[in-house]
Amino acid sequence: MVCNMRIRNVDGLVQFYPETLTYLRLLARLTHLAMVLAPGCILLLFDPAAAAARGQAGQLLLLAGVLALLSFQALGVYGGGMFLRQLRLRPLAAACVLLFLVLWLARGLSPALAALPDRLWPVWFTATLALLLAQRLLVHVWCRRLVRRGVGLQRTVILGCTASGHLLAGFLRENADIRACVIGFVDDRSDRLQHAMAGLPYLGGMRRLETMVREGEVQQILVALPWAAVKRMGDLVSLLRRLPVTVLLAPDMAGLQHAHHRVTAVAGLPMFNISERPLKGWSPLLKRCEDVLLAVCALALTAPLMLLIALLIKLDSPGPVLFRQRRYGYNNRLIEVYKFRSMYVERTDADAEAQTTRSDPRVTRVGRFIRKTSLDELPQLLNVLGGSMSMVGPRPHATATKAAGVLFEDAVAEYSARHRVKPGITGWAQVNGYRGETDTLAKIEGRVAHDLEYIENWSLWFDAYILIRTLPAVLSADEAY
Repeated sequence: MVCNMRIRNVDGLVQFYPETLTYLRLLARLTHLAMVLAPGCILLLFDPAAAAARGQAGQLLLLAGVLALLSFQALGVYGGGMFLRQLRLRPLAAACVLLFLVLWLARGLSPALAALPDRLWPVWFTATLALLLAQRLLVHVWCRRLVRRGVGLQRTVILGCTASGHLLAGFLRENADIRACVIGFVDDRSDRLQHAMAGLPYLGGMRRLETMVREGEVQQILVALPWAAVKRMGDLVSLLRRLPVTVLLAPDMAGLQHAHHRVTAVAGLPMFNISERPLKGWSPLLKRCEDVLLAVCALALTAPLMLLIALLIKLDSPGPVLFRQRRYGYNNRLIEVYKFRSMYVERTDADAEAQTTRSDPRVTRVGRFIRKTSLDELPQLLNVLGGSMSMVGPRPHATATKAAGVLFEDAVAEYSARHRVKPGITGWAQVNGYRGETDTLAKIEGRVAHDLEYIENWSLWFDAYILIRTLPAVLSADEAY
């Protein structure tokens, strides 16, 4: 049988046959299989501790190979995600962990696995994981270079010199991966030619497109015509179905922008997902367990420091140690947030109508230090235990807080979307420099943008990353007064 995985050069642009996708997935499976088995073979051949297992090496490696392919397939390693621009190291690492966990648990059922000494299992696992991640990194770098050179597995054209087609071309230019290489626009209607831009040429009409498909110059067509043009769409679909080419109906790009590129099936009907409730499924329980565990540990560790701060506040100025302020919490509900008092009692601003500035006369000597180091936020651990706040989340703001004289909710249209989750002691905005005074609209816009990014991409790992970055961010900040 003749293999179609040949490389062609059309008009100076390197391009592969579409069957290459299938061959690349097969190559990935074989490569991963080799990376699982190679360290095992080396250990069996050269490590004296594995002498007892050499007699059953064939059975051991066969079992490891079969389970490797099943584990990687089960976790979607070979799906469309393997061609994305993202590194996607996590699915590969998870598949490797799953594989060795299954192998370890199966030792009681397989004499071959049981014969492998315990001390060799971590070596085998570590070597395999390192090989898999290094291979993925190299493939990622290689694919990025190919995309920059204009190499794609499928030459693709956009059918429709429309505004939606223009937006689609821009989106593909920013997010292109190795699977598709867009070479230009096709449209029969000359009044639309002014939209054939985004750095792509106009290739001609339908006759030219059919010729290109027949000659093997195009393998994929993205239809970006207005969905309201039902008759024209039907005529084009009838024509394109006669050609040996993949035809995809592109969504209305304006709608896709609002949908954040997600589609949900309702009763089998695909629909754009405009917004989702954050932290669904097990996520609220996991985040609550994280909050309670971290808050208890943090209170135990910082209790002596908190007592010392309370004593210094009492000695520095008369008044209570704690300051209670009403702020916006989850679902725009008002919550009472605890802080160490950092201002003189008679000058306290309960609604934060005037933000604290450098050398603010309202701030006490101790208050200046604890605000600069964020130690005044430590009592909010009690809010976390009480359930009104989280360790990580958008920072809660007082009801009258303003940026450049404008209320936050009036300054940014998406401001209230921050309140779809509980507020946090620290957050993604804070570790990215948006901490302290918001004296300009740009600062509150940046803070809201980071908060919304956190909500959309929440995970326990993301929370851990933010917590790790919090201390360096606090120490390096110069905008907190």
